[in-house]
Amino acid sequence: MQARPLRIGTRGSPLALAQAHEVRARLTAAHGLPEAAFEIRVYKTTGDQIQDRPLAEVGGKGLFTKEIEDGLIAGEIELAVHSMKDMQTELPPGLGIGAVLPREDVRDAFISLTHASLAALPEGAVVGTSSLRRQAQVCRIRPDLRVVGFRGNVQTRLRKLSEGVADATLLACAGLNRLGLADRITSPIATDEVLPAVAQGAIAVEIRIEDEATAGLVAPLNHEATALCVTAERALLARLEGSCRTPIAGLATLAADTLTLRAMVLSPDGMAAFDMTREGRPEHAAALGTTTADALLELGAAALLPKSD
Repeated sequence: MQARPLRIGTRGSPLALAQAHEVRARLTAAHGLPEAAFEIRVYKTTGDQIQDRPLAEVGGKGLFTKEIEDGLIAGEIELAVHSMKDMQTELPPGLGIGAVLPREDVRDAFISLTHASLAALPEGAVVGTSSLRRQAQVCRIRPDLRVVGFRGNVQTRLRKLSEGVADATLLACAGLNRLGLADRITSPIATDEVLPAVAQGAIAVEIRIEDEATAGLVAPLNHEATALCVTAERALLARLEGSCRTPIAGLATLAADTLTLRAMVLSPDGMAAFDMTREGRPEHAAALGTTTADALLELGAAALLPKSD
């Protein structure tokens, strides 16, 4: 181990810090190293700084990773920890995924102080969310509800709910579980009702490709089944050229020797949707994502995607 601590880059939100601490704990356990062998460095990203408008208006993907990735490229840190769903499908040159941790609960959580489920909300009730994917699926299931913008970290959104800004909100079960806030979940939403975001529940460890020492250090943390599933999902998103401006959902599951990928492309109001499920071999995960995207495009999903310049 090098003389100075290995530096781990992360955002400063409570959830991001919890994820960085989880990576550090797994590294210390895997290598029998003291906690002091790793230093956590906090970066404030563009996504953290913009709180007055939807992220889709200012670029979407990459807004929560760019400054950390810049630090990684500059050699300020040896590895970066991200919620994988925040990462761009095409990483900056010289960077790669060193490990993907075991996936947490992939489901979205329904949270309300007064109602038991999405189905139990009265007509005209207000659902707060900053996610176009959640907005579209809520509108598709319950077109009688009103969806409003809801920015901020997990704690901020829970506070807004208590202040009556909305009757309910949807958050990732994974984040709530990692923060020790599982008791705030009113009811998990089945994935066949609301399909998760691509790579939801997965933590990625990003490194410099040429840094063989760090690659060897983080390799034991990689969870192969999770890595295969998110490979398929991210390949789907890459082929669709998905952005925060188009609601896209995808979830791959691995059972025995079969990888199953379900994907959806929706209009923001949920009135139009293309839904596809395909299967493939685990070793062909990326190809499964690409062919599923192609099948969606052939069905007509291209009409819902941003036009290329």
